[in-house]
Parts: sequence; C-alpha cells; structure tokens
Amino acid sequence: MVGNTGRVTGKVGAGLVGEVLVHVPERQGTEAFLAHPSVPDETLPVGTPVVVVEYQPPRTVYVARALA
Repeated sequence: MVGNTGRVTGKVGAGLVGEVLVHVPERQGTEAFLAHPSVPDETLPVGTPVVVVEYQPPRTVYVARALA
C-alpha cells in the first residue's frame, strides 16, 4: 500500500478522519480507506491527489499531498 496514489474524497485534517480512494494495482481497482494526514496539522481538501506513506490494516492510511 505504501507508495500507492489516490485522491481525497472526504476532507483529511487534524482531528478528522477523512476518506481517500486509493488505486490498488494488486487488486486491479480503486478502494476507499479511512485517512489521516501524515504531516500534523495539514489539511487536505476533497480532490487533493495524495500518496500513501503509512498503512494500518485493514482500512486506515496516512497520506501526504502528492507531488504533481
């Protein structure tokens, strides 16, 4: 999961549990995960491209803004 990319579908931020859709090539699709920011106090609005930096099974990821 670490390194996979996706897009924010529910605002991610400090004190919030957001949601992201992440492309999972191993399963040939896109899946929804609960998401937290990897950088404290960062807010990622809906539509922001992200990369997974930490994965906590079964459905939680920590994400950072993807470089364009």
